[in-house]
Amino acid sequence: MEPVIIVLIILVVLVFIALIKTIQVIPQASAAIVERFGRYTRTLNAGLNIVVPFIDTIRNRIDLREQVVPFPPQPVITQDNLVVNIDTVIYYQVTDARAATYEVASYIQAIEQLTVTTLRNIIGGMDLERTLTSREEINAALRGVLDEATGKWGIRVNRVELKAIEPPTSIQDSMEKQMRADRDKRAAILTAEGTRQAAILTAEGEKQSQILRAEGEAKAAALRAEGEAQAVRTVFEAIHAGDPDQKLLSYQYLQMLPKIAEGDANKLWIVPSEIGDALKGLSGAMGNFGSLGGGQGGGNSVPPQNNGSERREKPSID
Repeated sequence: MEPVIIVLIILVVLVFIALIKTIQVIPQASAAIVERFGRYTRTLNAGLNIVVPFIDTIRNRIDLREQVVPFPPQPVITQDNLVVNIDTVIYYQVTDARAATYEVASYIQAIEQLTVTTLRNIIGGMDLERTLTSREEINAALRGVLDEATGKWGIRVNRVELKAIEPPTSIQDSMEKQMRADRDKRAAILTAEGTRQAAILTAEGEKQSQILRAEGEAKAAALRAEGEAQAVRTVFEAIHAGDPDQKLLSYQYLQMLPKIAEGDANKLWIVPSEIGDALKGLSGAMGNFGSLGGGQGGGNSVPPQNNGSERREKPSID
């Protein structure tokens, strides 16, 4: 009985192993290549799949998601014979699991070598300055070549990015010195422009200030002259309204003479010729005042002065 039990146990184990090999569960976004006696049979998609145990075998399991592969720095010679190290990153996706398995031995290595050779061809036609400033152009050229070459491998290259472009150390030092000189030049230009603009604004401000000051002084002088003219006009009208005689005007003229002589700057005082006429009018006024006083008070009468004209009386006829 014991050999029968052992055989039954072996059969159960074989059946269990056969069931495991028969049922294949493929994860989402994955695919599996099935071969029968070494020949491609079909591609298993995501989900539960049934295969013939011990006859069908799983050759390869491929991830269908987009993959990111960074490549190590590659030395590339530019058109002006300078060696630069370029890091690249490839974004690709397997679209045909069968082609990716049977059309190329290792599509990762194939993509890497194709990227290096294509990059050398592109950079070889550019100088260093253009290489440093034409990343988009290099990326587009790389993507076009890789997408065309990897299409038959069941690979689609989505993006190609240059991580870094490192020129030689001596070139980096020269570029830094040039950039520093350019920055210093721009700073000096900006400083000179600022100084020039500040001087222009200062001069404009002073000019505007002088113009406004001159306009203010002109307006003030005009208003002052207008006020003096109005005052003279008012005084003149008041004098004419009062109808003064020559004697009052002479007296007022003599009162204004001390005011004319006032001031520290008046070192020389010129007596006007009209003062004689004023004094004559004033003396005449004082004489008339004395004669009026003598007639009223009974004092001695002052004989009238002869001003150069004789006064003749008509003889009376008895």
